[in-house]
Order: sequence, then C-alpha cells, then structure tokens
Amino acid sequence: MASEKKSIHLDLTDVRLLDCLQADASISNQALAERVHISPPTCLRRVRRLREAGLIERQIAVLSPDALSPLVGHGLAAIVEVTLDRQDAQRLDAFEVRAVADAAVQQCWRVSPGPDFVLVVQIADMPAYLALAQRLFTGDANVRNVKAFFAVKRAKFAPRMDLSTAAAALSRHG
Repeated sequence: MASEKKSIHLDLTDVRLLDCLQADASISNQALAERVHISPPTCLRRVRRLREAGLIERQIAVLSPDALSPLVGHGLAAIVEVTLDRQDAQRLDAFEVRAVADAAVQQCWRVSPGPDFVLVVQIADMPAYLALAQRLFTGDANVRNVKAFFAVKRAKFAPRMDLSTAAAALSRHG
C-alpha cells in the first residue's frame, strides 16, 4: 500500500528516529521512544508522520542466506550490467518494468554512464540464471549487451543511509 507523499519538515528527533528504525525496525515503540528521549505517544505520532510522508518506504526482515542455505541452498548471486540498443524513454521504461517484475531481480538500478541498467539477482543455480537470461535479455531484441558477475563472497550488505550529515546540520541550526 503506497501512501501519498507530502512535504515534511524534519528536526533532529526525526533524524534520530529514522536512524534507529533503519538499524532495527522491530524495536518496540516504548524502546524507540526511550532511545530518542521522547514520550511513547509522541514517538508513535512522529513515526506515523514519517511513514505518511514517504520517508519510511516499508519495514522488512533481512534474511540470512547462510542460515537459510540448508533449506533453500546457497544459490547464485549476480550483478548484471545491461546495455540496451536504443535508449529512448519508452524502451528504457519497458525493460525496467520487466526487470522489476521478475522475482529473481532483487535490485534494479538505471545508471549512467556505461550500461543502462545494473541488476542484482539471486537465483538458485546456473540453469535458473540461464532461464532469467532468456526471459529478460535474449528474448528482448533491444538488449545489446549483458555482462554478468557472479558473487563468490558477500563482504558487506548494509542497506542503511548515512544520516550523520543531516543530524549535524540540524544540530547546528537547532
């Protein structure tokens, strides 16, 4: 359910709330309020406001691939560069819609310069990658070049925005 985004004025408490939530969104409202030194009702109201303004897209659980591997296997992670033959808005949008709709695509970035897209994909094995390549790349006459890099080790995964600059600016202007 997408909420309508509206303009919002942030203060240091809002930034602290966002920072705490991106570290652990499962924290209770009571504990969150204690961490940022506000009352629980104020905390609840502020988090609701941040969500309604679109600053919090969604709350998810980040799963452990290693812990789940006995059940689902390790699979293959790949970073895939895709260059289209023609880059008009309609063709870029069409490829993006197809890539985003594919369950194997975890992330889809439209980039410049270089390739047109960078995809992060998670697939079960090489036959699954070949099926993905057929669905997204080979079957599209507008895909000119595909370059896949298969991950051998994940050294860091931190989907976290650095809010220290915002916090410092708000502290100065208080």
